[in-house]
Amino acid sequence: MKREISTGNQTFEDMRIHGDFYIDKTEFILEWWKGRDAVTLITRPRRFGKTLNMSMLNSFFSYKFENRGDLFEGLKVWEDPDMRAQQGKWPVIFLSFAEAKQPDCIALKESINQLIADLYNEYRWLLDNPVFSDEDRAFYHKVKDTMPDRIAAISIRKMCEWLFRYYGKRVLVFLDTIICLFAHMKLRLSYELM
Repeated sequence: MKREISTGNQTFEDMRIHGDFYIDKTEFILEWWKGRDAVTLITRPRRFGKTLNMSMLNSFFSYKFENRGDLFEGLKVWEDPDMRAQQGKWPVIFLSFAEAKQPDCIALKESINQLIADLYNEYRWLLDNPVFSDEDRAFYHKVKDTMPDRIAAISIRKMCEWLFRYYGKRVLVFLDTIICLFAHMKLRLSYELM
């Protein structure tokens, strides 16, 4: 069966479901997990597969993909029984800022705030759980596209705290392309000041 080359597709799950041509990069999961780094920064030029790798990590670790070992069958990571036991067993926050590119700082901030607000909406079900205090609920309702910077600055950390309380496990956070955004913003601002 001839495999399609899915140009521009950055979603691991979609590529695997449709049987698209995929170069196995899952050994990265093994190396990263066994390295036990608290923070990992992956810098590569544009179009080098950073977003696809983040999607792959999300698909491997996130509870949302529990019992989805089929996505990894036949790939390097699936050969390791210890790693198979980790598949779909972790709370994960995965945010891609790829679509947040905006022409100015104010629009960029609002776009990032909207991504965070959308993340919060995914976890709205936590509001009814006893892990949430009244103070937590009050903070939760402050997160929106127009939130003040002080709220946005701690919003991801707060969500990590809540997910940790709920699942009893540390949260894996995968952020994609935020550094490129700020580099783009800085270049644009430098250009506009000239």
